[in-house]
Amino acid sequence: MEVCDLSKGNFFCPRSVAVIGASRGKGKVGNVILENIINSGYSGKIYPVNPNADEIFGIKCYPSILDTPTDVELVIITIPAQFVCQALEESSKKNVRWAIVISAGFKETGIEGAKRETQLVEVAKKYGIRILGPNCLGIIDTYCPFNASFSKTMPSKGKIGFLSQSGALGTAILDRATANNIGFSKFVSLGNKADISENDLFSDWGEKDDTSVITAYLEGVKCGREFIKISSRVSKKKPIIVMKSGNTDAGARAVSSHTGSLAGSARAYEATFKQTGIIRANTIKDFFNYAMAFSYQPLPKGKKVAIITNAGGPGIMATDACEKNNIPLATIGTETIEELKKFLPEAANFYNPIDILGDALSDRYKKTMEIVINDSNVDAMLVMLTPQAMTQPLETATAISEIIENNERKIPILTCFLGGTVVEEAIKFLSLRNIPNFDIPEEAVDTLKVMMDYVDWKDKEDTPIESFNVEKDKVREIFNKCRAEERLELGESEARGILEAYGIRIPRAELAVDIDDAKRIAEDLGYPLVLKIVSPDILHKTDVGGVRIGIKNKKELEENFNDILFNVKKYMPDANISGILIQEFITDKKETIIGVSEDPQFGPMIMFGLGGIYVEILKDVSFRIAPISRQTANEMIREIKTFKLLEGTRGEYPSDIDSIIETILRVSQLVTDFPEIVEMDINPLFVKKQGEGSIAGDARIRIGG
Repeated sequence: MEVCDLSKGNFFCPRSVAVIGASRGKGKVGNVILENIINSGYSGKIYPVNPNADEIFGIKCYPSILDTPTDVELVIITIPAQFVCQALEESSKKNVRWAIVISAGFKETGIEGAKRETQLVEVAKKYGIRILGPNCLGIIDTYCPFNASFSKTMPSKGKIGFLSQSGALGTAILDRATANNIGFSKFVSLGNKADISENDLFSDWGEKDDTSVITAYLEGVKCGREFIKISSRVSKKKPIIVMKSGNTDAGARAVSSHTGSLAGSARAYEATFKQTGIIRANTIKDFFNYAMAFSYQPLPKGKKVAIITNAGGPGIMATDACEKNNIPLATIGTETIEELKKFLPEAANFYNPIDILGDALSDRYKKTMEIVINDSNVDAMLVMLTPQAMTQPLETATAISEIIENNERKIPILTCFLGGTVVEEAIKFLSLRNIPNFDIPEEAVDTLKVMMDYVDWKDKEDTPIESFNVEKDKVREIFNKCRAEERLELGESEARGILEAYGIRIPRAELAVDIDDAKRIAEDLGYPLVLKIVSPDILHKTDVGGVRIGIKNKKELEENFNDILFNVKKYMPDANISGILIQEFITDKKETIIGVSEDPQFGPMIMFGLGGIYVEILKDVSFRIAPISRQTANEMIREIKTFKLLEGTRGEYPSDIDSIIETILRVSQLVTDFPEIVEMDINPLFVKKQGEGSIAGDARIRIGG
């Protein structure tokens, strides 16, 4: 089903709701949900459906939804799984538009459950009913208000929208949020995602005024390509914070290429989040830190931070954290320093971090903040407090609250009250006034970094996907020939032909079937040369002694030609050998790799990194999902740790970065045009010095059946 507009039909605030399976039994799902709807303050019509009860909680019950006096906009189904489809069929006769299927017993239970879920989707599609679930906890809207879930907690009103693929984790998040006075606009338990998914909710919440921050716990996504499209658009308007589990690739299928062995589900999600501007929260604590900061504080307009502290040690810790995150400390202006000197003790540090000393009372904090906040060099502020004998935690928290309330420059102000029982009341005060407080300096600075990175993402201009003039028909012909011969692994000459068709430069080369052939070709190409075995059965030529480089003369040519044939026959006696490729030897170059691996969720994933035989040892690689823009390709290259080697070190010439970018873009177009490519390596991609281009030294391509 296509992504829909959830606001049409009032999914989160329906005019009428029926609970099919409403129960009188305390603690039963149908009883808890009905009670939650009533207690949430919902003002629409409520129709409990139970053939064995006259009324529940003083509300008249109906034997069937067909007996309700009016049409119903939303049904909540809690009955056993085997009766859900029938209930949905009956609901269609009351013009129901939405169904929340709480009932379990679908695909999460096995083959029979999966069949039942497929049938459920077919019935819903037939009648144009959108389904949330099955096997979910329901939804909460704090603005309606409407609590159609069996969560014990009704969160306070806030600006955070939260969806969860785990019902249990979702309720735990709600409970912790309540304990910390964190408000939500909406909560959705996705369940099995038979229909409504994160794509629908991201799209809807991106347009909702009551939601300024979108958060999610995901184990996987539905329709990866659509997820990328929607998330990229929505994240330009509002931050999307995601906790993603299942981050290891244990049990992943065996793969044959370098790219395939380095890729995996975790890599695909990492690439997707980078490309869509999604903020990754690695822990529940990170999740709350980021959500609170984005929800309660303005975005920074720059990257310069001022630190105010009453103790030197924590100030140094915060400074170290800033340096680690490449966040510059603000240079405090001369006028600001002069103003600070008028009232701060001589022993204070007037620069940054600004140490107002351990005997600082709340008035010293307040006056310091009033002066520093007006310094145009300051883009964000971190206020730190350690509990000492004369410290006034609550009074200081009150002073900070007043400063934030009158913050005309609209810069983010985060606090870090270190300690336990002495600062407990002050931290609670800050929480009640929506002021993010952090237990340690590093968490506060990390959160500032996330906010700054998000501003960079929002401000980054979208660059178009480039299209090159290529020979698609030639590539299609090669693939058709391989399929006709029942070969999915392309040979050397075929891979070269595909690269040529897409304008990717390759070395001059010719296939030799015997030594006489090799000598003739060598005379044409000139020495030095590279020799490579050509066989559809040999994936990694070096592993079987099938490659020789730097051949300087006829004698070396003959010796190495025979050695290659001997080694290959020794290690792979049954391999079908086409011959030996005689190829020009590329000098004065650096070796990189460009690869592709097909991700089942997101499609072709492109890899770039240091090439040659070391790629799997160093694993210094970056990934993105195709198609990619020139800007993204540039980011990929600069992301690897060894990028400085390409820039040129110790007097070396800088490498031709632009030619790498263009090669990546041409590969991106190739795998987008031909999604049947499931694995591909250009390894090595020889990169010459700036202005001299790049050359694909070797390539292998595998297509799907």
